[in-house]
Amino acid sequence: MGETKKTHVRYLILLMLFLVTTINYADRATISIAGSSMQKDLGIDAITLGYIFSAFGWAYVIGQIPGGWLLDRFGSKRVYAAGIFIWSLFTLLQGFVGMMPVAWAVVTLFVLRFMVGFAEAPSFPGNARIVAAWFPTAERGTASAIFNSAQYFATALFAPLMGWIVYTYGWEHVFVVMGVLGIIFAGVWMKTIYNPKEHPRVSAAEVEHIANNGGLVDMDQAKGSSGGPKWNYITQLLTNRMMVGVYLGQYCINGITYFFLTWFPVYLVQERGMTILKAGFIASLPAIMGFFGGVLGGVISDWLLRRGYSLTLARKLPIIFGLLLSTSMVLCNYVSAEWMVVGFMTLAFFGKGLGALGWAVVSDTSPKQIAGLSGGLFNTFGNIASITTPIVIGYIISATGSFKWALVYVGANALVAVFSYLFIVGKIQRVVLKDEHGQAISDPASPTPAT
Repeated sequence: MGETKKTHVRYLILLMLFLVTTINYADRATISIAGSSMQKDLGIDAITLGYIFSAFGWAYVIGQIPGGWLLDRFGSKRVYAAGIFIWSLFTLLQGFVGMMPVAWAVVTLFVLRFMVGFAEAPSFPGNARIVAAWFPTAERGTASAIFNSAQYFATALFAPLMGWIVYTYGWEHVFVVMGVLGIIFAGVWMKTIYNPKEHPRVSAAEVEHIANNGGLVDMDQAKGSSGGPKWNYITQLLTNRMMVGVYLGQYCINGITYFFLTWFPVYLVQERGMTILKAGFIASLPAIMGFFGGVLGGVISDWLLRRGYSLTLARKLPIIFGLLLSTSMVLCNYVSAEWMVVGFMTLAFFGKGLGALGWAVVSDTSPKQIAGLSGGLFNTFGNIASITTPIVIGYIISATGSFKWALVYVGANALVAVFSYLFIVGKIQRVVLKDEHGQAISDPASPTPAT
């Protein structure tokens, strides 16, 4: 660690978070791009496809709290690297299910998607931990928004590519390409990611700047023989009104996300009559604007913070305004022109990106001692939507024969999230844990308790 020149290694760390999250979401989206062709080849109905879409979510939710505990116990670098390698391996294996009899192919595909979800579980809590360790408070909204916006960049970059692969070579090849890419990246991660005080290229001046402005630079230092975070801390988070509101808001926001990740390309093909090649390109347009909205939301939030506005206003304003914009997707039910459908979906995804500041709120509010566990609990509630959204939409389509009420359902999620942030969350501040005697546990980064 250099002693004189002030470096900016944290931006390299942010780039790595952006890239790994891009791969993460591209691997999640493989099934949606391949879904229409897969449905035809395997002869499965909308409800079965909905359950296959949901397989990822079941495991992702189950793995959140254990994944967060592992991050707090063993650190972000090693746990995250193992996750990248494992989820990429299971993505690769999905490319071979077409060789099986149809009944076995459906079961195997569900199991493999389940394993991808379980391996990806530590990823976003890991992102939040790394941002909390490497970035001062006034830069955290932008940093969180940038890594979170990778989900839109993934669709913008990979949806056309994956659509072309499916159209040209067949749906199986999408999984092989993405699996190999992820396995390679796991090695790059191990060579690049370090804790702030251990990075070979960081200067003492940069570490001091981060630490003096709210960064938790010693988060992954040796923890002695404590054996990891105490599980009763979960109860304290679950009984905190602010956190309950944040959890509900994230569930609804992810309901919008998983519509775009699962059923949106199918909507374009089946409801709007596009080819899968065209749908792949069209799906990238809302994603591009979602990316810009995601980055803009973080920039606006941190700008408000630097201008002297409260943390509560700086985080809530982009969230509420963005989610109100997301309801515009319902207007697709009342137009027939293709360009208008794309326009409303693009506006909705831009708004969803603008309002997707939940991970910044988690970095702001999580106690240092359980940053991973707190992020895991947040992501558990948020990603229940990855189970419910694909299944509910599948049943709606099966019952009505169209996507009209499915779009109403997704738009209603946005309104519930707005309600949650307006009336439940209240003031945003860091949670301070208490010991078995009811005494606050010391955390230098938590000057203002939130109980």
